[in-house]
Amino acid sequence: MNRLLLGIVVGAFALYAYQRVKQPEEPPPGLSVADPGLVERPAAAASIETFRCDGRVHCSEMKSCEEANFFVQNCEDVKMDGDRDGKPCEDWCGH
Repeated sequence: MNRLLLGIVVGAFALYAYQRVKQPEEPPPGLSVADPGLVERPAAAASIETFRCDGRVHCSEMKSCEEANFFVQNCEDVKMDGDRDGKPCEDWCGH
C-alpha cells in the first residue's frame, strides 16, 4: 500500500514538472515575446518614479537639470530659482 501511495505522489510530481517545462506561462500583458524583459513607460511616469521630494533644496545637491526641474515644480521651499521664473539652476542648466 505504501509503494502505491509513493508511486502516485511521484507520478503526480513528475506530471506537474513536465507540464511546467513543456508549457511555460504566458507573458503578462504589455510584454512582447521578442523582448520579454522590456517594459516601456512614458517619460513623465519614469521621472516621477525616479525623483521624489527628499529635502534637497540647492542646485549643488541635484544630479541633473531634469531632477532640478522636477524639484522646482513639485517640491516646497527649494532654493534653485533665484529669479522665480520657473527655470532652476540658470547658470548650471543654461537657461
